[in-house]
Amino acid sequence: MRSENTPFVGGPLDGRVLPVLLGATGQPPKTYEIPVPNDDGRPPTLYLYRRAPGRVGRLGLPSGWKYEYDPEGKPPGGPKWPWQNRS
Repeated sequence: MRSENTPFVGGPLDGRVLPVLLGATGQPPKTYEIPVPNDDGRPPTLYLYRRAPGRVGRLGLPSGWKYEYDPEGKPPGGPKWPWQNRS
């Protein structure tokens, strides 16, 4: 499997560059979840990052990816079908 060094923007990983495994299409996953354990016995805190285009080249095409912090931390609810009401 291949990995790509991907920068993280915002949240607890702001400014870090981590290797992220690429999928079969050569792109990193759309979301990256980081569970952080709590000391008081509660379930772990989940930090969620969403994939965004990284650098934009001369033709307006992205040449890489980055992850941006999502403070609400809600993972996507599955596929978006055209006949479903999007809210």
